[in-house]
Formats: sequence, structure tokens, C-alpha cells
Amino acid sequence: MVMTVETFRLTGLASCAGCAAKMGLGTLAEVLGGVPGFHAGAHPELLVGLDGADDAAVYEVAPGVAIVQTLDFFPPVVDDPYTYGAIAAANALSDVYAMGGEVKVALNIAAWPEDLDPALLTEVFRGGAAKVAEAGGVIAGGHTIFDPEPKYGLSVTGVIDPARIMRKAGAQPDDVLLLTKRIGTGILMTAAKEQRAGCEAGYAAAVDSMLALNRAAARAAVAAGAHAMTDITGYSLLGHAREVADRSGVRLVIEAAAVPLLPDARRFALEGVTTGGGGRNRAQLGDRVSIAPGLDEGLVTLLFDPQTSGPLLIAVAAADAERLRATVEAEAGGCWRIGHVEPGPAALEVR
Repeated sequence: MVMTVETFRLTGLASCAGCAAKMGLGTLAEVLGGVPGFHAGAHPELLVGLDGADDAAVYEVAPGVAIVQTLDFFPPVVDDPYTYGAIAAANALSDVYAMGGEVKVALNIAAWPEDLDPALLTEVFRGGAAKVAEAGGVIAGGHTIFDPEPKYGLSVTGVIDPARIMRKAGAQPDDVLLLTKRIGTGILMTAAKEQRAGCEAGYAAAVDSMLALNRAAARAAVAAGAHAMTDITGYSLLGHAREVADRSGVRLVIEAAAVPLLPDARRFALEGVTTGGGGRNRAQLGDRVSIAPGLDEGLVTLLFDPQTSGPLLIAVAAADAERLRATVEAEAGGCWRIGHVEPGPAALEVR
């Protein structure tokens, strides 16, 4: 079961499920607006910078060879330190996969309370190292500081062919939208934190989902010639889908009933379980998402739910969609057709 920040010093790790949200879209844009050097034109070898709001940076180091660089960390989302480390690592690695790259090396980033047993941090590091090894990479070092609240994540370096970079830009009219995992981790982690009755099955399913790497799905998408790809994390399915629409200059249409949900996620959403990140996503997306009237409110809540180590959203030509869907389902355990792409201007519609 999930603990509170107040009890972690006595019983284990704090769980901040759902409260470890990314800085809001609007706030982040304001913060970075006056900072130079993030855009691809800042350096001739910087192929992907922050100007495209992609999942990771890409830097060309030699003809035909580029590195993918990303960083992610957050407070504990589960009590077990080994599992927390593995989830945090899977979440960080996902950005490399979203770009179509392969993981090579990672560095630990950790903050740890001085009065919390360092043996727990060893378990966090072990969980992270095991997940990086599963990805085919290695942890080669890192940096750890003292801090009142534990935090852990990775700086990850991968490799990629510069000619096969997957980006949020690139979705085309008549593409099919595929989703590679069920959503609802934020709501389910919060339900467990609140010790809601009957939360155990959904909690276990959410943990399993967060532990699953996006490696096989990403490889299949690249091999199928997918047009655009991103991973769904703190800005929710709708927030990241809107980024694809904006970068691609197209209209994304999501069929709400087709979106796969983790067990009991809708039930808890209807019971009023919420996350701070979900509320911020809904407020900041505002009228940038067109939601059909009469849609189930629990489902709508989940569409704004921040995800940890969430699925890939893939835009692929209709002719290739079913083959890719079946491949990902066979290799990664699931893949769902959730919508399609229409000609622009840029927009996101939920039906």
C-alpha cells in the first residue's frame, strides 16, 4: 500500500503518486521563453532541441550517427524502493524510445534525506540498474545529494540514425493513432495513497504497466515507418496528443470509448479521485481540446490524467496500422487503435 510523506521516515518511502507532476505547460513555456540556446539552430549538430517540444534532444556526432539525450526524475510513486527505482528508470528511458533510439548509458540522479536508511537508496539504485540492463544499457555513475524528500531518476544517452528520428511533427492526414499501454496510473496511484476500498487490483496493474519498457513498441514503430511518435507522461494523453497536432499542423481525432483503461481507473475517477497534475492539465489545455458533450466524466478525467512511464502514441499510415498494431500487441502485450488524423489546421477533438 502507498504511504504518505509524513510516514516515510518511519516505514519506508513516501509516495507522491500523481503529485510528482511536471511543471504545467503554460508555466514551463513562460520560464523557458527568455532562455537562449535550446533550439536546434543554436548549434549545427543539434538536430532536435527544445523548440520542437520533442521528448529528447538529438545531437549528431558523426555522419549517420547521433546521440539521444534525456533526463527525468521524481519522488517515489510506490513504497518498495527497488520497484520505485525500476519505475523511475523505465520512465526516463521511455523518452529515448519515443524518439526511435536505443539506450546505451545512463547516470543516476538522486536526492536522499539524511535520516532515511541509505540501504533503501541502494535498493532504489538496484532497481534502476536492473531496468537499464533490461534495456540493453548500463549505468556508469551519477550524482547524489541530501534533500528532505527522496527523488530519483536518470540522465540517459541513446543512439539513433539521424535519418530515422521519430518526432511529434510528422503526423499526416488519414494516419491511424495507436496507443501501446492502458492509461490511468495517476488516478490509481492516488486511489492507493488514499487507501480506497478495492484499490489493490488496479494498483498492481498500474505498477506492472509502469515497469514495462516501451522498447519493443518503439522498434516496431520505426520498422513500420510510423510518421510521428511520443510517449504519454505528465501532460496526459490529451496534452501530448495536442503537441502532436500542433507540431504536425493536423487535426487529431480521439475516440474516447476506444482508449484502453487500467482496471478500476474509471471507477475511481467517477468516485472523485483526482490528481493535481490532472487538474492543471485540464485547466491549461482549456479550449485547445474539443470534447464532445455527453462523454462519460470519469473517462474525460482519465484523458487528462498524468501518466508515469506511460504508453507511446503513434501516428502511422492506415495501410500499415493493423500490421503494426498486431506486432506491438504480440511483442509488448497490447496496442489499441484510438483515433485518426484529419487535415489541419492544428486541433484536437475527442468524440
